[in-house]
Amino acid sequence: MGPKLAWLLKPEIIRSVDAEVDILSSVGMDLCLESDHGCEHICENSPGSFHCLCLPGYTLNQDGKTCAAIDLCAQGKHDCGQICVSSPGYFTCDCNKGYQLNDDEKTCSMIDYCSFGNHSCDHECVSVLNGYHCRCNQGYRLLDDGKTCQAIDLCAEGKHDCEQICISEPGVFTCDCNEGYTLNEDEKTCTPIDLCAEGKHDCEQICISAPGVFTCDCNKGFKLNKDKKTCTNMDMCNTVEHGCEHQCVNTAGSYYCICPEGQLLQEDGKSCGTCKSANIDLVLLIDGSKSVVDSLDVSAHGTRVGLVQYSSRVRTEFPLSMYHTADEIKAAVMKVDYMEKGTMTGLALKHMLENSFSEAEGARPSSRNIPRIGLVFTDGRSQDDITEYAKKAKEAGITMYAVGVGKAVEDELQESQGEIEVKDPCACESLVEFQQATMSSLEQLTQKLSGMTARLEQLENQLLSRK
Repeated sequence: MGPKLAWLLKPEIIRSVDAEVDILSSVGMDLCLESDHGCEHICENSPGSFHCLCLPGYTLNQDGKTCAAIDLCAQGKHDCGQICVSSPGYFTCDCNKGYQLNDDEKTCSMIDYCSFGNHSCDHECVSVLNGYHCRCNQGYRLLDDGKTCQAIDLCAEGKHDCEQICISEPGVFTCDCNEGYTLNEDEKTCTPIDLCAEGKHDCEQICISAPGVFTCDCNKGFKLNKDKKTCTNMDMCNTVEHGCEHQCVNTAGSYYCICPEGQLLQEDGKSCGTCKSANIDLVLLIDGSKSVVDSLDVSAHGTRVGLVQYSSRVRTEFPLSMYHTADEIKAAVMKVDYMEKGTMTGLALKHMLENSFSEAEGARPSSRNIPRIGLVFTDGRSQDDITEYAKKAKEAGITMYAVGVGKAVEDELQESQGEIEVKDPCACESLVEFQQATMSSLEQLTQKLSGMTARLEQLENQLLSRK
């Protein structure tokens, strides 16, 4: 048994011989059995002797009898990744808490708790030493339960600078605009789409724009057709209370009133009256080389009369707005100072056109259809050209009449290309005769003004009806 164990275990043999052993050995005795050999583990007998052996994983101490365990871990004779567990003569490897031994039984890997499948993370499970935690995808935040993820709504949180519409995606946003608006290049602010300004409409007359849409409308006096785009001229005379006393004349989008021959349209633009009752703006151009007394009737709120005297220069004696009764005007005419000699009729016409018939001096707006009449009284041939401003006066709607003295004056007035109508020139020379003739002519003119104005109106109406 002893020798067999020694072969199998391959113990380190150290022989111990003392005097007693020598005696026993000499008589062929088994010293391991017959003596107190003192071996801790194994005693191996040999002829005349014995020696002590140790079990595997132990080494024989220096006393040759006792054994000490061989600690390979302490000796560093191992290749464990983390923990070396020593047993006599050999070792095993182990891992720290939170790690597990790999298949090579040497190295260690952290335990993947996420792989167990019971983490309940909404998005991502992240393993850590001795446990795990949950993590959310970009644009989401982890709620207090440590597992659930919620999308970050920057729009709802007001963390955006969109002018109109904020469209939220997890953690980001984009801007958009309401219907009828377009997003600007900054991708934040919006501009209304003006289809009218862009010409993207089919309105015949008026386009009314709203963001992204438009509606059509018509000018005054027109009505929108059923197609909501085109317009039809309304017959204002038949659709509104025009109030014309005599006749209503329809125009594009409006109307005007006319009176029968021999009557004038009043200031209200509707009623008709005789020449004396009609309202006019009348400017008298008086040649200062002779005086004239005006005998025209003037109403308080109707006819307005202004007086301009001229010679080699022009002077407004009183404007249209100054006097409003016949007596006041007659008194003012009688006080007019005589100017020096000279006859600048062209200059006087220019002054009348640019000043006397201006609203600043009392003329009423042309839109009110108040007739404007200019009477020129002269007894000498003009020293300047009258044609230019006579024509301009006619173009401005001023009806011009002239009362002249002498053949030369008549010839000149006739040379004005018909722009000034010559009425009954007087062939007298003295100042008194001139005044008397003038007063007589004025009386006749006041009777003829009504007919003349009516004829002018009739011509205008005929022209309008042809358009």
